[in-house]
Amino acid sequence: MSVILRLALWFLLLFGGAALGFWLDARYFHSLLVSPLFHSLAVVPGAVILWLVVRVSRHTGRWLARLGRGGDLPRLETNRLVTTGPYGCMRHPMHLGLLFFPLAVAFLVGSPSFVLMVAPAEMLLMVLLIRLLEEPEALRKFGDAYDVYRRAVPMFSLRPDCLRRLFADPPPACPAKGGRP
Repeated sequence: MSVILRLALWFLLLFGGAALGFWLDARYFHSLLVSPLFHSLAVVPGAVILWLVVRVSRHTGRWLARLGRGGDLPRLETNRLVTTGPYGCMRHPMHLGLLFFPLAVAFLVGSPSFVLMVAPAEMLLMVLLIRLLEEPEALRKFGDAYDVYRRAVPMFSLRPDCLRRLFADPPPACPAKGGRP
């Protein structure tokens, strides 16, 4: 699936989820919709979750940029299988972080329906898309190497040592090339 399509899907999930959440709130949770207390309390977990999402995405994205790209590729594309750092203990560490993006937005906009129903449904949909689209694409791109990796490393891992790797700095870029060390 192309990068443009993926980004469009993200925007659809976030803005569509917010719109659906507000519609459900107006219909079923009107008292919470206008509650300043709910909105005040929801901002804190939303900000914390968003901070974690950005931090995980930035760190894992740097791993991919430094080790997953060889040659002249468009931004956000890879042509090397990365199996070190956070990718050594889970196949989709960036997606693990991004899974929580809808929940962060739901808390930040203060929509009870988005928090309780829509964001969890979007998170489940994202896991299905990773399994049904991303995994077969990686298998086509990297072949047997990805198949071996897939059998040895889980999609996601919440082990403490693996979670620490999510925030570990990526290997330094080669100063001469700006690429792989």
